[in-house]
Amino acid sequence: MAERSFAEEVKSLRLGAGETFHGEGILAVTKALLQSGVAYVGGYQGSPISHLMDVLADAQALLGELGVHFEASASEASAAAMLAASVNYPLRGAVTWKSTVGTNVASDALANLASGGVTGGALVIVGEDYGEGSSIMQERSHAFAMKSQIWLLDPRPNLPSIVEAVEKGFELSEASNTPVMLELRVRACHLYGSFPAKDNQPPPLAIRHAMENPVRDVSRIVLPPASFVHEQEKVTKRLPAAIDFIKTHRLNEFLGGSTGEVGIIVQGGLYNGLIRALELLGLSDSFGRTEVPIYCLNVTYPLIEDEIRGFCADKKAVLIVEEGQPDFLEQALNTILRRADLQAKVVGKDVLPMAGEYTAQVLQTGVRAFLADHAPRLVEKATPIVVLPSGPPPTEVRALAETLPPRPPGFCTGCPERPIFTAMKLVERRIGAYHVSCDIGCHLFSILPPFNIGATTMGYGLGAAGAAAFNAKASKRTVAVMGDGGFWHNGLTSGVGNAVFNNSDNVLIVVDNAYTAATGGQDILSSRGENPTKSTRHAITEAIRGMGVKWVRRIERTYDLKRMTDTLYEAMTTPASGPKVIVASSECMLNKQRRVRPQFQASVRAGRRMVRERFGVDAETCTGDHSCIRLSGCPSLTIRPNPDPLRLDPVAYVDNSCVGCGLCGEISHAAVLCPSFWKAELIFNPSGWDRFVNELRRGVIGWLQRGAERRRLARAF
Repeated sequence: MAERSFAEEVKSLRLGAGETFHGEGILAVTKALLQSGVAYVGGYQGSPISHLMDVLADAQALLGELGVHFEASASEASAAAMLAASVNYPLRGAVTWKSTVGTNVASDALANLASGGVTGGALVIVGEDYGEGSSIMQERSHAFAMKSQIWLLDPRPNLPSIVEAVEKGFELSEASNTPVMLELRVRACHLYGSFPAKDNQPPPLAIRHAMENPVRDVSRIVLPPASFVHEQEKVTKRLPAAIDFIKTHRLNEFLGGSTGEVGIIVQGGLYNGLIRALELLGLSDSFGRTEVPIYCLNVTYPLIEDEIRGFCADKKAVLIVEEGQPDFLEQALNTILRRADLQAKVVGKDVLPMAGEYTAQVLQTGVRAFLADHAPRLVEKATPIVVLPSGPPPTEVRALAETLPPRPPGFCTGCPERPIFTAMKLVERRIGAYHVSCDIGCHLFSILPPFNIGATTMGYGLGAAGAAAFNAKASKRTVAVMGDGGFWHNGLTSGVGNAVFNNSDNVLIVVDNAYTAATGGQDILSSRGENPTKSTRHAITEAIRGMGVKWVRRIERTYDLKRMTDTLYEAMTTPASGPKVIVASSECMLNKQRRVRPQFQASVRAGRRMVRERFGVDAETCTGDHSCIRLSGCPSLTIRPNPDPLRLDPVAYVDNSCVGCGLCGEISHAAVLCPSFWKAELIFNPSGWDRFVNELRRGVIGWLQRGAERRRLARAF
């Protein structure tokens, strides 16, 4: 169950010639694939292209009509290996994943694909997740493209340019027998716009025809001596063919003014930000009309030397706008110009940051510095819309930054993973601190307050492998954490299988929340629900036992904190040798609420009796210890002033975002605190019996309260 359904939006994928497509960038990419006659599509979800996988999943009826095979791949490596179908057959294929971590996983298959080359167009769509909002290490796809000689497209962020990049990407791949990588940034994936639609094209060669008429070309397989020939082909045939195609079809664009003493060379994906910066400086309008010459690199690899030399021939200086580091483009630009004995000064990272996202404000500062040094007349005649203040930021801004508390990411309200880490903290109280190896996924939030658990994370599904070196006789065992998504991604072999083979004596906790929750709640092998096109309900415990693990415990409800704590303590202290695995299961609360709330509301509207639980804190009983908050961190738990004027400590309070998971009360008892939590039932469409019981309770409680008030007044006087 993905976090968003595109059931309505995918209807627009049926638009044909003469009609106009309106929608989101991800939908435009899908439409471009169908217009290009793609035969198969695969991928692994991850920001910012998760929704591309969700769109394809919701469009399977249309894909089936066109004869397009779609596969939600087990990993990025599985997706990349799909492109083997394009090696021997004129089949167009596209795969997608989150960059750069996905590219790292897929690197073996991509390297082999790029070496042997392709017959059909092979397109790799990567979500270039770079910048402050990224959840991964700050790296770029550019280095990998250069390393394996995969052509890299970086289109301007508007729908017509993105659609053209997809269509031309297939053509470029076929013209040069080389896979092509298309990078899309977060904003490009989710921008809205329009473009003239074309008719969808079924693949010219059906997959079943390729299966029934197999082709084998040993020269395309990466084995000596063919592998040595491949390297020569890349340089003597494929690269020249790619350059010729890029020049002939004018994939790069010359925009802005035609002449001038300075110019700007920009990555296509940064073009909108550059135009905004020029607009803020009064040198462009919102539609890109500017006198400043701009050479827009919709293809950032390979660079077209003829075009670069022609653009720079009459320039005193050029600014290269290249986000991230190392400065690959800037170095290449200097090499091209110096070899041609052109003396245009190349300016880049000396006025723009070496690292970090190039926002409009960052670009405005860099462009203004460049023009001030090399074209002061442009700065003098400019009429800035926004003038950036010089000097240090105002005192009020600094004071605000120092006053507001930081808000690190954390688990959702009612998240079933929270009690797992509460149990780990409680066990730590009993046996002392122990090393914890983390993994990629929601559970990685445990490294932050209030849990402060975890020492390292080495990659998706590598939690157990990250603890592999800690395999020695010691007074404490090491604990590794892995999600169900990471488990099926590669953790079963790299973690569990590796631990069995090497006789590891450590503990692995597999967090089973029934989805790949971190990427949007997509189904996986162990999901509990029915999926009309995928095989689900495969138990993680069976796979673990099949790998040879003897000590396996399954906890069906992670909110049972006592059992969770006792099981973990047993795993840490048992004399049994070999790997010990705990599979802790409860459905992702976010996905559960997406599923349950509409059903609940529909039942209420239909007049059926429905009950919802709410939890709260008795302010008179609360001790103000706040361990419930420190051992839970639930966003619905906060504090408010103590109603007792003689007590200064604030009391705990449960706000209206509570989903009734009950963990806070469990923690109170597990941590041996006062039982200050109460549970109430909110009854919708109550029955007659419900109303009678409610009136009876109110009467009894009112009588008891009046008696208590009389006794209090008697003591007072």
